[in-house]
Amino acid sequence: MTPLFFFIGIPPAVAVATEANQIVASSFSGALAHLRRRTVDLKMGTVLLSGGLIGATIGLYIFNYLKSVGQVDLLVKLCYVIFLGIIGSLMFIESLNAIRRAKSNENVINRTNRHKGLVHTLPLKMRFKTSGLYISAIPPFAVGIFVGILSAIMGVGGGFIMVPAMIYILGMPTKVVVGTSLFQIIFVTGFATLLHATTNYTVDIALAVLLLIGGVIGAQIGTQIGSKMRAEQLRILLSVLVLLVCLKLATDLLIQPSELFSLGTIGN
Repeated sequence: MTPLFFFIGIPPAVAVATEANQIVASSFSGALAHLRRRTVDLKMGTVLLSGGLIGATIGLYIFNYLKSVGQVDLLVKLCYVIFLGIIGSLMFIESLNAIRRAKSNENVINRTNRHKGLVHTLPLKMRFKTSGLYISAIPPFAVGIFVGILSAIMGVGGGFIMVPAMIYILGMPTKVVVGTSLFQIIFVTGFATLLHATTNYTVDIALAVLLLIGGVIGAQIGTQIGSKMRAEQLRILLSVLVLLVCLKLATDLLIQPSELFSLGTIGN
């Protein structure tokens, strides 16, 4: 959503802070549903949350520093180009492989094995009963810090980083990954929004309300469309959309703008 704001002329500083409001609202409803199903690991979520709050604070300092030197727009757009490019490419390749397997009737081998490396050798081990894990608290804490930094700088919930990390690094079962991720996102993104609102004053309330209304309507339309398409088709469609947004952002960064201007002091 945030990159689309760039295309219609909303400054990145305002887009980042305002989009976080919409993420909090949508994540809250999703987390409640998962809590009712008992698919949220509250202990794991608390560790991730602790790191996320620290990361959001660090991210805000980075954001404010770059804003003071006039480089925040470049950083935000560059981060989106990198992450969208990587994620879109991986999604596109995985979707093509899934479609090819479906056509050839190949059996899909489940390769989501729990990570048995460094995660299980670090100190400060904790038992996470809901996830069925006994691992060090350091990796989830570090993941939380990284996602918190992204939330403050990019205005994202960090689910696109958090979910793969929870599955492939922490070894969490898939059934509790989404709910636990949403639980963490509510507080970390909400905290990042509060920091932006009280320090940078970049939260546009009117835009946030319009986003919430549009999000509710769009979710209903998306559900109807999604029910008529196969999962592989949805993933490849989403990957193409992500890559197109990435390409547009990269083009805007590389091509000389039509209207050039410079900032400087006026004097004799």
